[in-house]
Amino acid sequence: MRVKQFGYSKDNLGYLVYGLKTAIVIDPGAVNEMISFANEKKVKIKFITNTHSHYDHISGNDLMLKKTHAQFVDCNAIANKQSLKLDDEDLLIFHTPGHTMDSLTFKADNILITGDTLFNGTVGNCFSGDLLTFFNSLKFLCSFPKETIIYGGHDYVRDSMVYAKLIDKNNPEIDRYLEKYNPDHIISTLEDELKANPYIRFNDKAMVKVLNEKKLPGSTEYERFKSVYELY
Repeated sequence: MRVKQFGYSKDNLGYLVYGLKTAIVIDPGAVNEMISFANEKKVKIKFITNTHSHYDHISGNDLMLKKTHAQFVDCNAIANKQSLKLDDEDLLIFHTPGHTMDSLTFKADNILITGDTLFNGTVGNCFSGDLLTFFNSLKFLCSFPKETIIYGGHDYVRDSMVYAKLIDKNNPEIDRYLEKYNPDHIISTLEDELKANPYIRFNDKAMVKVLNEKKLPGSTEYERFKSVYELY
């Protein structure tokens, strides 16, 4: 399976995942561009779904359905570890609640489409109010191989690295992360995130040192995550 990223609105990112014959659109904000790309690749859009049900991610659903007559898969109705078949391959779906309780992550080969759970450079707001559940979802995403490619739901990279420097100003990986930033293709590896994204560096020795210097709670992974999450 291959993945094509589409920017829309101010900083939203949607995706078309496709095989040789069929495709799925995830967060279809760039309706016309996605359809044009599918036509160019000669693949049929089979499914339409979302990473979660916030309006900026579902705003293109109705128009995409009208133009393609694809099958709509409601993110609220998808069970954890469910899959959708494209050609003869399975697109795996994981329930990763926290940002919202219906938040999903999609896995295509070594790619994770993480929506507003894990961004490139930061994490989402915990609109569900359940920070422990959010932490557990992030910890689950961190368990994938370091070479896993991360595609988030927004481009917040530059602002995220500003906050990263406020939290850990001595981290040289932040500048390296910014050097890789391409606003036309927002991408990172999980290894990049574990080096520069302060919100998932809860087991990093340098981050533990930062929290100790700030006299913030940090005796457990969750305490360290919570301390960093509540800093700014």
